[in-house]
Amino acid sequence: MTRVGEVGLHEAHDGIEPISPELMATPLDFFFAEHFRHRQLCALIDRLSTTTFFDPGPIAEVVDFLRFEAPIHIIDEEEDLFPLLRRRCLPEDDVEGVLGVLSAEHKTDAILGRGVRDYLEHCLDTRAAPGANMDGRRDLAAFAAQERRHLALENAVVLPIARQRLTPEDLTGLARRLAARRGMAPGETGG
Repeated sequence: MTRVGEVGLHEAHDGIEPISPELMATPLDFFFAEHFRHRQLCALIDRLSTTTFFDPGPIAEVVDFLRFEAPIHIIDEEEDLFPLLRRRCLPEDDVEGVLGVLSAEHKTDAILGRGVRDYLEHCLDTRAAPGANMDGRRDLAAFAAQERRHLALENAVVLPIARQRLTPEDLTGLARRLAARRGMAPGETGG
């Protein structure tokens, strides 16, 4: 419940925007849009880390995103996008080092994300404000900062080189795999 004079976090933000399934037809645009949604997640986590009142809506939104959507995104990259880049990039692209860093960060992010999720689930269970616990605050802020650095590397290096190196056939196959992973038939828009 919001106290008089306070605006609830849930009321004060637009949340994490849903992604248009039509973007899967252009998978690199889909990844860019997914990265934007992850940045929205980070902004929401930052707000939660300073919140001193309990508002369950945004807490549950972050928990659900970390439980359901973030793992699928990591699979999209690790099983589809990164292997395609490894096959298509030229030696002078020197992409292996970047992909290695990103893969290692995916593993770390999964562990840190689980910790953030556990903490926020505890906040939901106990009706506690996420920003009231200093260790929780620190962990939330650290996760969001790490995620932003990760996204910046993907947007600045991986997606531009993918636009140069992936073939139309690669992109069509990638679109099919993204759709299948989400239980959609190729070309299905979900709407």
